[in-house]
Amino acid sequence: MEVRKTVRIVNRQGLHARPCHSIVSTALEYGSEFRVRSGEREVNGKSILELMTLSAASGVELELRAWGADAESLVEALERLFAEGFGEEIDPLS
Repeated sequence: MEVRKTVRIVNRQGLHARPCHSIVSTALEYGSEFRVRSGEREVNGKSILELMTLSAASGVELELRAWGADAESLVEALERLFAEGFGEEIDPLS
């Protein structure tokens, strides 16, 4: 089963080391494969280094794509992380 979801980065500082760590830590709890797309660039969502190369700022939309037995649960967990701004200050304009 493949699951796709578009999410918006709402924390003020965008995808820096801490949010990338949160994404990878969450993704590694699941067996499904996981990719993240920003524009034309797609990276392994279970690699902090690859995620950081996206340099995605606040307000940017990303596509989350997972496939495997627990893909739906993985995407739902990540969607919550993004919506909560990774526990950081939310940018009211995003």
